[in-house]
Amino acid sequence: MRLRSIQKCKPGQTLARSVYAENGTILVGSGVELTQRMIDRLIRMNVTNLYIQDNRTEDIQVEATVSEATRREAMGLINEAFRSSSQSPQKWQQMFSDKQFGRQIRQVLSTVADELKGKHSAMNLLADACAFDHYIFAHSFNVMLYSTALALKSDFGEKEVLEIGIGAMLHDIGKMSIPDTILKKPGRLTDEEFVVMKRHTEIGFEMLRRQEDIPLLAAHCAFQHHERLDGTGYPRRLKGDEIHPYAKLMAVCDVFDALTTHRVYRPPMLPHDAMELLYTGADILYDKEYVERFRDTIALYPLGLSVVLNTKESGVVVDYNKGTPSRPVVRILYDENGQPVEHPYEYDLSKRLHLMIVSCDELF
Repeated sequence: MRLRSIQKCKPGQTLARSVYAENGTILVGSGVELTQRMIDRLIRMNVTNLYIQDNRTEDIQVEATVSEATRREAMGLINEAFRSSSQSPQKWQQMFSDKQFGRQIRQVLSTVADELKGKHSAMNLLADACAFDHYIFAHSFNVMLYSTALALKSDFGEKEVLEIGIGAMLHDIGKMSIPDTILKKPGRLTDEEFVVMKRHTEIGFEMLRRQEDIPLLAAHCAFQHHERLDGTGYPRRLKGDEIHPYAKLMAVCDVFDALTTHRVYRPPMLPHDAMELLYTGADILYDKEYVERFRDTIALYPLGLSVVLNTKESGVVVDYNKGTPSRPVVRILYDENGQPVEHPYEYDLSKRLHLMIVSCDELF
């Protein structure tokens, strides 16, 4: 299978991995033959890339980050929480009144943690395309997965991992109180609009801290995830150790997903470009240890991604190298003159240090 920009997908190609709706259900299943109408609909629903079947890379198997059942349950809870909070304070309060919702969150996050512990490959959230009406739903799910994986990588205990997961799942709940004219504005926010936008951290904190079933430290994740080490963040311009470790961890995950996700005001970055940007802020904006651990957690070059080497040979990423995420295994499909090779061959870039990836397929 190959990872392709949806703009480059053509009718007649076969979907290799399912596309999910924002509530976690399958929207278009793997094995379905694409039509132009289907492609156009997915574009309107903010899907940016797809895995497509390809006979020269049919042996590539992309592992889902979590199981379909777990994804569906987690996305359903996110959908319910965010939509309830946008309807009325009474609806939001009612959702937690019998403590059933809190138990469901804990249960699904415990399952997420267990499934992530069992993964041997790097995280590749491009593996499961998600169609969404509101980016906050998909963003909250992604940040929850990233934060839980990074918490496990950082050797936090079971209770701490759970608190981080809950905080990550609900870190942007306050944005549901921000007017759509600001939240979905396609251009740069004015100073006045940005003041309103920043309030989502305080609103989210107040909403979460009042719920008995939500850990207070999870509420602080909503409060502090935009704080930065040098004091340039918000809402309180905290510095260094004034920021809780959970919030430092979540800041890395939140920014990475924001950079790699389609937004109304800009196209997304590829993972390795987003990670490079995070590194420029390490020890200035973001905790360097979390940035380094996160780099070793994710797939900088997702399986199936088309790449070009400094030799002008080109091909597809077919495997990861644990510990050296920037040096994957590449299957060469085209020679230096751009001609298809009769017998594809592979380079392990961790062993051939003179070879470099110089460009990637524009997925978006």
